[in-house]
Amino acid sequence: MSLARIGRFALAAILVSTVASAQKNPMVGGKEMFPNKNIIENAVNSADHTTLVAAVKAAGLVDTLQGAGPFTVFAPTNAAFQKLPAGTVDTLLKPENKAMLTTVLTYHVVPGRLSSVDLKKQIKMDNGTATLKTVSGGTLWAMVKGDDIILKDEKGGMSKITQANVFQSNGVIHVVDTVVLPK
Repeated sequence: MSLARIGRFALAAILVSTVASAQKNPMVGGKEMFPNKNIIENAVNSADHTTLVAAVKAAGLVDTLQGAGPFTVFAPTNAAFQKLPAGTVDTLLKPENKAMLTTVLTYHVVPGRLSSVDLKKQIKMDNGTATLKTVSGGTLWAMVKGDDIILKDEKGGMSKITQANVFQSNGVIHVVDTVVLPK
């Protein structure tokens, strides 16, 4: 085999490898999410999570979610926040409601790095409903309906994971379509 041909094969292999690795990083909110960045470093780039990022900043949770973790974050989209009653987000973002905002946000966080496979295993082991303890001290219940993982909150509300397994350096994000609420 000629050196030129070997060079072309090597170049082709590098290009295929580069394209394949570029395709491994999921897109969230129109932006690529990088597994070597932390939850905050990625979330701030998602056009679908501007409300969540603003709330995390208002609650003073940026440093926490940039920490070592690992964390499993059920990340509501802007559209999920819009489902809340009118004025709810504005009320939560007021400085005097920081404690309530913090509770709501940390209710979306579970210690550890739980992939969708991990969640489904736990659901199966727990006879169809996994009980998840949140960082806020509350409880979420996870179940499978069809191909979807559904979360049930303490108020009986339901939220579907619409994009799973967005891995971060300090955990994993699962995008959800509804804000889950503690009691």
